[in-house]
Amino acid sequence: MSTTNRQIRLASRPVGLPTDENWTLTEEPVGEPGDGEILVRISHISLDPAMRGWMNEGRSYIAPVAIGDVMRAGTVGEVVASHHDAFPVGSHVVGALGVQEYAISDGQGLTRVDPSLAALPTYLGVLGMTGMTAYFGLFTEGRPQEGDTVVVSGAAGAVGSVVGQIAKLKGCRTVGIAGGEDKCRLLIEEFGYDAAIDYKAADVPKALRELAPKIDVYFDNVGGEILDAALARLNLGARVVICGAISQYNATEAVAGPANYLSLLVNRASMKGMVVFDYADRYAEAAKEMAGWLAEGTLVAREDVVDGGVPAFPDALLRLFRGENTGKLVLAV
Repeated sequence: MSTTNRQIRLASRPVGLPTDENWTLTEEPVGEPGDGEILVRISHISLDPAMRGWMNEGRSYIAPVAIGDVMRAGTVGEVVASHHDAFPVGSHVVGALGVQEYAISDGQGLTRVDPSLAALPTYLGVLGMTGMTAYFGLFTEGRPQEGDTVVVSGAAGAVGSVVGQIAKLKGCRTVGIAGGEDKCRLLIEEFGYDAAIDYKAADVPKALRELAPKIDVYFDNVGGEILDAALARLNLGARVVICGAISQYNATEAVAGPANYLSLLVNRASMKGMVVFDYADRYAEAAKEMAGWLAEGTLVAREDVVDGGVPAFPDALLRLFRGENTGKLVLAV
């Protein structure tokens, strides 16, 4: 075990895309856990678009990361020292331990996981917050019915790739929006979407008019012009789930709001934001069903794992905003 713990700390709040100047790589001795505490050696770090929002000062669903603090992140790792009966040495845990190589915890917010049942990165993806977001966003807020048309933006990303699959499992017709031929091919061939729209090459409003003229559920991960195009195609009583808006996260001007919002009135539709933490008391329920689908082979888990360890975090995070990842983006420590 190393005696040094490397960490990425927030040095300043970014304007637009984060740059190297917004981060500090620090080193400190690996600490010793006290009574009721454990020491976790982190093996994988979750990279999520939401991280960009956590870097901003201001009111949100969670407090911003403070300047000088270790960057907040979901992680999975192995317990290497323990004074806690529930987390013996050798067990594996998932939780928000931050962008660092080691972390001391009292166990609050940590969940034991079994690496023999799924690869560790999967517990940050389909069996982690990504899967929980897709599950509760679609089923609790989107409320799809068999035969519904479900349209998903950011469909090749961590959440979108899962939303499309589980909507199909419930008998829906699915249309995914993603960037590039390769991603659109994956939507059809790997994630089982019925149709795909390449927003980089296609006229999205026209493509939606042809492929999804009446949208029952729109699951939005990108915001902006694509959200507007989907609002124009809502069916009567449609449900719009606002999960994210990655196209707006690095904007240096005011966030672009929807121009076609009156479609909600005309079609008696609803649009609601969702934050996965609101469903924490039901995670076990969702994880059980998702694990069952994985075991059956009816749900595909795809992780895009980046090597390089903690020092590679700043550039690895930017892969999200450059659209370079497919499925769940994870940093290997």
